Amino acid sequence: MNADRDLAVNISEEADRAKGKKVREAYGGASVKTYRRALIITITSVIIMLLAVMAAVIYVDPFFHYHAPLENFPYLVDNQLSQNPGMAMNMDYDSVILGSSMTVNFNTDWFKEELGLDAIKLSYSGAYPKDQANIMDVIFKSGHDVKAVFLGIDVMTYSGGVDETKYPIPEYLYDDEYINDIQYIFNKDVLLNYILRPLADPDKTDLSTVYESWWTDEYYDKQWVMHNYEPPARVAEAAEEDEYIERVKLNMDVNICPYIEDDPDTEFYIFFPPYSILYWNDVICENHLDATMAEYRYIAKRVLEYDNVRLFFFPNQEWIVTDLDNYADYTHYHKGINHYMTKCFADGSCEVSSEEKMEQELDDMRLLIDKFDFEELFSHEY
Repeated sequence: MNADRDLAVNISEEADRAKGKKVREAYGGASVKTYRRALIITITSVIIMLLAVMAAVIYVDPFFHYHAPLENFPYLVDNQLSQNPGMAMNMDYDSVILGSSMTVNFNTDWFKEELGLDAIKLSYSGAYPKDQANIMDVIFKSGHDVKAVFLGIDVMTYSGGVDETKYPIPEYLYDDEYINDIQYIFNKDVLLNYILRPLADPDKTDLSTVYESWWTDEYYDKQWVMHNYEPPARVAEAAEEDEYIERVKLNMDVNICPYIEDDPDTEFYIFFPPYSILYWNDVICENHLDATMAEYRYIAKRVLEYDNVRLFFFPNQEWIVTDLDNYADYTHYHKGINHYMTKCFADGSCEVSSEEKMEQELDDMRLLIDKFDFEELFSHEY
């Protein structure tokens, strides 16, 4: 009897275990299927979302990497490093404005009015010669018939390293490789700030004044300039006259002159911007006046060797540089000065046509500095 009972109990337990196994398998199988289905839905959703982002970026193309701007999209253009190469490649133009923040207040409409040119402005604030070379690479590979390049030269940057740029550039926007465009196509900042934000708050950038300085007219004021100006510490030992020449030579050899030589049908309007008299106070305090004059002299000599260069010298325009109401700080001038320079490009005023003429301009510059009453300027409270 006991044996029969034990056998019955064992059979019952085996049946329960078998039934539990079937239940677990059934529910476990359902869980696997559910998880698999959820995973497929998630992956599919991510792929669709990525394809939608890619399509939006390529279609709108806020950095103009693939095509010219759409006619009715309110493009925000405020990123020189990322948007300049696309504009150079895909926009319509026959001339280019290049340089540092000394060029941002040019209005391209003036170039149409004064010179009959369809200019595009591709400024880089704080630009080094390498920055100019990077964008000229794009310009002259773009297939445009470039009639003129207006290049502002800041001598203080030409003694920098030959490969030095003001900021690291996004290489994937400057090269011809499409594989690395993933950094552009799936870029959150591009989607949010250059596609969705303009759609939400449309205010299309006027390309004729693109990158224009934020300083409004009231900031161009002597009181404002002097209040914010701090002269540098005085340096006792003067820099040698040829202190910077070797580095300037290398920058001209590598970053500037090759483009002038390789593009003889393009006329290069090279100009030296008019910094205020306070800039020259910095030069005097830092004791490199002769070395700075030598930079101007050397660059002028180099570019005047080319038949397709016109050189303009503005630093000794006394009516500009000694009137601090023309400036918002010690170097940045009002857009009215940019308009004046445009007129000079058109009528030849302030043009330097020979080394002898350049020497005369530098003599005038030195005389202006020597006779200026810095003591009187700094004797007032601002």
